[in-house]
Amino acid sequence: MAEKPRIAFFDFACCEGCQLTVLGLGEPLLKLLERVEVVTWREAMSERSDDFDIAFVEGSITRDSDIPRLRRIREQAKVLVALGTCATLGGPHVSANNCDRGELLRLVYGGEGAQFEAGEVRPLSAVVQVDAFIHGCPINGDEFLTVANHLLLGKAYHPPSRPVCHECKLNQYECVLDRGQICLGPVTRGGCDAICTSRGSQCFGCRGLVDDPNLNAAREVLAEHGYTVSDIIGMFDIYSLRSPAAAEARETARQDRGAIEKGAEPWRSR
Repeated sequence: MAEKPRIAFFDFACCEGCQLTVLGLGEPLLKLLERVEVVTWREAMSERSDDFDIAFVEGSITRDSDIPRLRRIREQAKVLVALGTCATLGGPHVSANNCDRGELLRLVYGGEGAQFEAGEVRPLSAVVQVDAFIHGCPINGDEFLTVANHLLLGKAYHPPSRPVCHECKLNQYECVLDRGQICLGPVTRGGCDAICTSRGSQCFGCRGLVDDPNLNAAREVLAEHGYTVSDIIGMFDIYSLRSPAAAEARETARQDRGAIEKGAEPWRSR
């Protein structure tokens, strides 16, 4: 019998909520563990090994001193999986890239306190090659199992590129736009089963944008509800600051500046 694939979990700048999601899977996780050998997982065990086949890496890169460690993980792993939005997109703290770094450090640490290393916030793919992406803040546990099964079968995994709106309609959820909340569901990658909108909240785009977002259609949907693209720019920047589509949205917003807008902070529930 062939040896079980050896898997390891690592983390960089993040809350480690995606690893906790995996730990909370219960019986499905136990069944997966019958097929693999976990050799490193700080959240779950004290043992560790540098000999592994598959690396699940959570968190973004915020310090240049972390790059050598990530590259060592990449060199060892036959497959490297970016686990969660911090790893796939840079996470919500990617918005720090919009700030003057020196001013931000002074704001956080003051003029006298010792400052920790801080730099540009980057997803893993900005530093090393990533073989599979599991989006979400936190991830969807069922999708993690799907990705793990694909990897064990030697199959490539492609994240869904249907919008969250598709899942809302399948589940017959009320559109939050109809309730006066701006939502990124029309252009955000699905796969979460519309978990936020099912609980009455708008979609903040934590899974990133679909592969080919139809911004013109999104603009029409917003216009039907009295909004413009300018109203959603702040929400784009929470997770998709580095996205080319977000840059396109900013250009669209500049073109729409003459339109009447509904406030400067659309991400706040109304």
